Amino acid sequence: MRIAIASDHAAVALKAELREYLIGLGHEVADLGPATEDRVDYPDYGYRLASVVADGTAERGVALCGSGIGISIAVNRNPACRCALVSEPLSAALAREHNDANCIAMGARLTGVDMAKACLDAFLATDFAGGRHTGRVAKLSHPAA
Repeated sequence: MRIAIASDHAAVALKAELREYLIGLGHEVADLGPATEDRVDYPDYGYRLASVVADGTAERGVALCGSGIGISIAVNRNPACRCALVSEPLSAALAREHNDANCIAMGARLTGVDMAKACLDAFLATDFAGGRHTGRVAKLSHPAA
């Protein structure tokens, strides 16, 4: 699978760990930055991640910042992205199963490396259930007037 990963300065170390983990699982990973812990603005990287998921360059996205909150908001500004902030595997699986999330966000200051890997495993292994969820998910990109 083609997966894009991006962070702010607070999550560079977690991003590097997760990038290598995903590569080890056989995924093609696009690291969208940053490369250092020099201060950056999370919206810039969230928008970059959303863009490559929305245009199909990446099938899924992983967004990281200190809490995961800010970058998830940035990713969700793109109507083609459904980014769920997760902190444990069940929420990661439900984000896929019920919401057809194509991106997940995690907080490097709140989620340890092993838990982040478990969240990734659940996110990548879970399919969208469709059915009763399909119409609801469609409303996320095209809300009723």
